[in-house]
Amino acid sequence: MPGTADHPAAPEPTGTPPYAELAPATPPPCADCLQCGRPTEYPVDRPGIVLCPVCEWQEAQRSACSG
Repeated sequence: MPGTADHPAAPEPTGTPPYAELAPATPPPCADCLQCGRPTEYPVDRPGIVLCPVCEWQEAQRSACSG
């Protein structure tokens, strides 16, 4: 391609990006399911009843309209 040799190479990034300090070093611990005790997808500080995906699905089946 004509003219591409005239462009200098892009500079290498140095240092850490400014958003690196905003990300937590470790994720918060997961809460245990209140029915079976398995880990859930929710953090420990989530308010309300915390259920694992299996117990959450079973609870939805129980509370769904039967017809």
